[in-house]
Amino acid sequence: MHILLLGYGQTAQRLAQTLSQSDHQITTISRSAKDTAFSNHLIQDVAHLDLSQLAAIDQVYVLLAPAQRSVADYRKTYLDSVAPICRALASHPVQRIVVVSSTRVYGEHQGEQIDDSTPASTTDPYGQILLDMEHAWRQAYPTQCVILRPSGIYGRSVQRLTELALKTTQYRALHWSNRIHIDDLAAFLAHLLHVEQPSAYYLVSDSRPIAMHEILTWFRTQLGLPPFSYAPELTSGKRIFAQRMLDHGFCLQHPDCFQVYRQLAAESASVR
Repeated sequence: MHILLLGYGQTAQRLAQTLSQSDHQITTISRSAKDTAFSNHLIQDVAHLDLSQLAAIDQVYVLLAPAQRSVADYRKTYLDSVAPICRALASHPVQRIVVVSSTRVYGEHQGEQIDDSTPASTTDPYGQILLDMEHAWRQAYPTQCVILRPSGIYGRSVQRLTELALKTTQYRALHWSNRIHIDDLAAFLAHLLHVEQPSAYYLVSDSRPIAMHEILTWFRTQLGLPPFSYAPELTSGKRIFAQRMLDHGFCLQHPDCFQVYRQLAAESASVR
């Protein structure tokens, strides 16, 4: 099987490593050079994608990310790229195309519960671009396209959370946070190869929503700092439960984020 990965960031690199353990031909494409022992890596801009010289492509993973976080860059990366990628793939016998989107397509932000049956709708311009991208891919490949909506991807560093915990002296919201370990995301992407009849959409999350003040309190405790003032005046965020991904026999490697945080913190301390 010839598998094409469009975008070659941290998740795609883990995916390529996993796929390389089986007898697959793997081609990866990104805007810049990458060190890889797991694929034939090409440097191309997807806006001008040329796949004419490649052997027949059977499966595609789309894992793009914008260089900047502006609305214009989101639109260029996610939505405007659909048409040129489809043109480049037109001559290939694509059996399945897996597109990584985001839970940002859900506009709920007052602690509501989200599951695989929840309709996606949002007034957030970034989320709307992602939703438009999903619709474009489903229109182009109505039977082959599978959309993944991961929650917050973690597992590489605790620096941001540590810094936030250090400077937090009070917290005034019950803010729900959700996450999926980067290795679990990559593993589920690979797992989909073996699912004969996948669903059109999947939430990808560890199904363990945690209030942000609890996470920051945990970090402050690890740092030996006193608790901060917590007096919630509002509820925000959403609570995400991803059952459909588990229905295919997939098992999370990292169901406990605090165990991961503890390991990452210890690794960070050991290199100081």
